[in-house]
Amino acid sequence: MAYQRPEVTSGALRLHFNENTAGCSPAVLAALRDMTRADAAFYPEYGDITARTARWLGVEPERVLLTNGLDEGLHLVAQWAVWHSAEHGAPAEVIVPEPAFEMYAACAEAVRATVVRVMPQPEFAFALDGILAAITSATRVIYLTDPNNPTGRPIPAGAIERIAMAAPRAIVLVDEAYADFSGRTAIGPLLDRTRNVIIGRTFAKGHGLAALRVGALVAHPDTLARIRPLQPPYSLNAWAITALGAALGDRAYVEWYVAQSAESRARVYAWADRLGLAYWPSEANFVLVRVGDRAIEAAAALAARGILVRDKSSAPGCAGCLRITSGVVEHTDRCLEALEEFLAPRTN
Repeated sequence: MAYQRPEVTSGALRLHFNENTAGCSPAVLAALRDMTRADAAFYPEYGDITARTARWLGVEPERVLLTNGLDEGLHLVAQWAVWHSAEHGAPAEVIVPEPAFEMYAACAEAVRATVVRVMPQPEFAFALDGILAAITSATRVIYLTDPNNPTGRPIPAGAIERIAMAAPRAIVLVDEAYADFSGRTAIGPLLDRTRNVIIGRTFAKGHGLAALRVGALVAHPDTLARIRPLQPPYSLNAWAITALGAALGDRAYVEWYVAQSAESRARVYAWADRLGLAYWPSEANFVLVRVGDRAIEAAAALAARGILVRDKSSAPGCAGCLRITSGVVEHTDRCLEALEEFLAPRTN
């Protein structure tokens, strides 16, 4: 399956990609304006920005591999899976607990690995038993998301370690794209105890660098040594490096946006409670709301008004659900007002 990019209407309010709806820090634009002709002409160096990123993440530089967006990291791990399996003359299986970010299956299928899907539990409880039961001798990658996309639900304590220990020949990729909002991370002693765990991070969400494509893989140095040979030598461009450096220097901006997201989530919960709609408390910058059999129609109606939300009706367990990015409070209020006007005939 190829990842299907949702359509974007020019000038629309983008609440469908979980981007930073406020944009990047002003410091990022200032740094980009200072770029020179030489910056465009010379291959970039990664030593300083890797060290700065490592300090932000609280690890040593040798535990960080910067990537062209986290998507590149997801793909590198899938490539390793097939390469490793070919060395041992075995098939490669990739486990994806559903519902999940579509790029996991897309990356696995791009390298001709077999995708093993674990279906969702009631109320999207973490499917630990299902994941453990799906592990075989052919398992090479297990993609996990903490908190989950699209539900926003967290992985329970201890579950990552149990999965990693049950699949010692596989890489357990823990996608922490929304860690800025959850305030939780598996980065720490776990990476020494279970060296087959890799943490994926992105600077697209809280830092607002989605268009510049900046991500990172974080793991024990021995683990990253398996991945580094698969990455091109100049994967991250000079503009992305400069933007990342400026973004890391403006922690206050990230903290402000995280606070905006928390307030927006609270407003979505209150709105859904008032209308009697089901939703799932989220640790990310979005909320999954079940609006019922008019979900597709609702998303289209909002799009016609210049507000884009993500219809997740086709995702396993998500029938009738919309995922709404919860960023700047003003944007959230505008979306909820428009969505209520559409749903009013069914909710009054």
